[in-house]
Amino acid sequence: MRKVGIGIIGCGVISTAYLKAAQRFPVMEVKALADMRSDVAERQGAAFGLPAMRVDQLLKRDDVEIVINLTVPLAHTDVSLAVLNAGKHVHSEKPLGINVTEARKVMELAAQKSLRVGCAPDTFLGGGHQTARKLIDDGAIGTPVAGSAFFGCPGHERWHPAPGFYYLRGGGPMLDMGPYYITDLVQLLGPVASVMGSTARPKTERLVTSQPMNGTLIPVEVSTHVAGTLEFESGAVVSIAMSFDVPKHRHAAIEIYGDKGSMLVPDPNRFGGEVQVAKTGGEWEAVPLTHGHVEGEFRSIGVADMASAILNNRPHRASGALACHVLEVMEAFQTSADEGRRVKIENRVERPAMLPAGRETGQID
Repeated sequence: MRKVGIGIIGCGVISTAYLKAAQRFPVMEVKALADMRSDVAERQGAAFGLPAMRVDQLLKRDDVEIVINLTVPLAHTDVSLAVLNAGKHVHSEKPLGINVTEARKVMELAAQKSLRVGCAPDTFLGGGHQTARKLIDDGAIGTPVAGSAFFGCPGHERWHPAPGFYYLRGGGPMLDMGPYYITDLVQLLGPVASVMGSTARPKTERLVTSQPMNGTLIPVEVSTHVAGTLEFESGAVVSIAMSFDVPKHRHAAIEIYGDKGSMLVPDPNRFGGEVQVAKTGGEWEAVPLTHGHVEGEFRSIGVADMASAILNNRPHRASGALACHVLEVMEAFQTSADEGRRVKIENRVERPAMLPAGRETGQID
């Protein structure tokens, strides 16, 4: 099998997870790293035995076909456009852009140049979520009619070494954590038709307690509690809340309620986890996982799927089209809250194809 060459732009905290996971997939090979901070790129390059260079140098490499864009959200669009203009496919960290207008620039340029766009999250390709997908498609809970999705924490300033961007334009709990939940819901239930939302921003500043910024106050530009309702084209209605203002909670990450039973879906920020089903009148029972990629970190499986799709001339699953749909959905919560109305979703997308069951780690079809 030919290996597809990969370059990475952005060598911050998340790059370590990508670099480790990339080694699990024989279809691709990381060739080089770049970051606007040369010392950061050199440090990651030394840790993983890879050449570190300037961004313009990486974009000129003939052995790089896909560039993974791991920059901060405000830079996603500009970097992705530069990658496409260099004639390379791009896979971006989420969100694809800080708003739909920015994301569409990326999609339009890619279409003009016949290049591919991929976007995180790719956790929905993990065995826990693919098992849940198969159960729904097989009718294990009947027709899905409703559900819930919940994420809540006290804020990322407790652990992240530089948490400021989480609270600036392009950040917030919906754009940060919402992609995991909404992408998984779309692959389980299909596209979203409309959104109703409410938002809150109880603080205008947050106190950092992590190192090295402990004691620093950072500004808050975005809503830090976002809640509302997702109405799916299928007719299912899902309640959702994403928050950086919750000290502790006992909500399940995702629950799906069908006319013949209910399902507990694992944490969509993880690849594995336990899937449970309760038939009407019955108790919760764990269901054996039908798919691989469950034990450990696989945060680059979407890139591997894109690489395989390039070699086999098929659509890739963690696509820009999926990310654009999810981004419009997330943006609609603030619009709905500001304008006091239901917001219809214009971008339509097909559910990504389910991975084949029973695959071992590293295999992608």
